[in-house]
Amino acid sequence: MGKWRLSGIDNLAILFSMDAMKKHNSAPSSGSAFQKGHARGRREFLTGTVAAAAGLAAGAIPHLSRAAEEPPAKPARPRIGCLSWNFHPLSPGANPEQAIDIIGQLGFEGVELIVCARDDIKNYWTDAKLDQLKQQLERNKLVVSQFVLFQPVVAGLSSLKADERRESLDYFETGCRLGAKLGAPIVNIVAPWARELGKGQGYIPRYYEIAKPGEGQKYRINIAPGFQFDDVWREWVNTVRALVARAKAAGLKFTIEHHTHCLIEDANAFLRLTDAVNDPDLGYNLDAGWTQLQREYPPVAVYKVGRRLMNLHIRDIDGLMRSFVPVGDGVMDLQGIADAVKQIGFRGFLSLEQDAPKGADMKAICARYLELMKKCLG
Repeated sequence: MGKWRLSGIDNLAILFSMDAMKKHNSAPSSGSAFQKGHARGRREFLTGTVAAAAGLAAGAIPHLSRAAEEPPAKPARPRIGCLSWNFHPLSPGANPEQAIDIIGQLGFEGVELIVCARDDIKNYWTDAKLDQLKQQLERNKLVVSQFVLFQPVVAGLSSLKADERRESLDYFETGCRLGAKLGAPIVNIVAPWARELGKGQGYIPRYYEIAKPGEGQKYRINIAPGFQFDDVWREWVNTVRALVARAKAAGLKFTIEHHTHCLIEDANAFLRLTDAVNDPDLGYNLDAGWTQLQREYPPVAVYKVGRRLMNLHIRDIDGLMRSFVPVGDGVMDLQGIADAVKQIGFRGFLSLEQDAPKGADMKAICARYLELMKKCLG
C-alpha cells in the first residue's frame, strides 16, 4: 500500500488545524447549544484553518508557494578558459601578469597559472606578489581555474630514489599553498616519465616522430640497464597517494595530465591509476591534442573517465595528427568534445592551450577559440 506524500502547505495546514482543534475541544461544554453545534463547528474549524494555513504558507512563508511554481534552475554550462602560457614562455623567470590582462580583456572566464622553475617560487611567487595577482585577477573578472607546476619543478616524483621523490613532494606542497592563496580549486602536474627512459634526449614527451629520418636511422628511446617498470609503477602509485593527500590538506583537488611516454599517457593508464589510488579528489586533466596525437578520440576519452574528469586543455591538430595547429585550422572535433562533456555533466573549464605558430596572432587565435567554444557549448 502506497504512502501519502504531503506538501509543505499540507503539513502546515494539518499542524495549524490540530492546534486549533485542541483549543476548540478544550472549551467548556455549557449547554445544548454547544452540543448541537459541535459537529458543525468541527467542520468549520477544519475548513477555516486549512485555508488559513494555506494563506500563511503563501504569505508568511512565500518560498513554499514559489517552489511549486518556479521551474528548476537551468544547470550551469561548462566554462571557457585560457592558459597564461599562451602569452609567455615556459622558462625560468616568466610571469603571467601581461597574460592575465590580455585574457581578461578577451572575455575569458578563467585562467591557468604555472610555476615554471623551482627558483621562481622564492624569486617571484611571494606572498606580496600573490596579493598583487589576486587584485589583478579581480579587475579582469577572472578566476584561477587550475594552478600548475611545470615538469622541472617536480621532476623527481617518478624517481626510485626516496630523497628525490621527497624533494619534489615538498615543492608540490608549496605549489598547493600558492594555488590555494590564489583561490584555485585544483593543483595540476603533467605525469612524469620514468627516470630510466630518455636520458640525454631532452623532453621526451615531444619525441614521437622523425620528420625526415636519415639513412638507417631508427626511432629509439634510451632505456637504462636494469629498468623494471613494475618497480617504477609501484612507487608512482604511492607517490600519487602522497600528492593527493597534500593537495587535500590545502583544500584542493589534484589533476594529472597525460603526455606521450609518461607514466600516464592516456585515459586507460589514468583509469589504472585510479583503481590503485581510489580517491575521489584525484582527477584527470584531459588534453585533447595529446589524446588525438596518440590516436584516441577525445570525446571517447571523456566518456571513459566520466566523473574523474576535472579539467580540459583544448588544442587543434592537423589531419596527420602530429602538429598542434591554430585552433579552428585543424581536424579537432570541438563540437564532439562539447557534446561529450555536457552529456557527463561536466561543469569545469575547457581551456585553450595553443602552441605558438611563427608569426601567428595569438590574441586573434584565442578570440576565435572563445567564439567557437561558445557556439559549441550553446
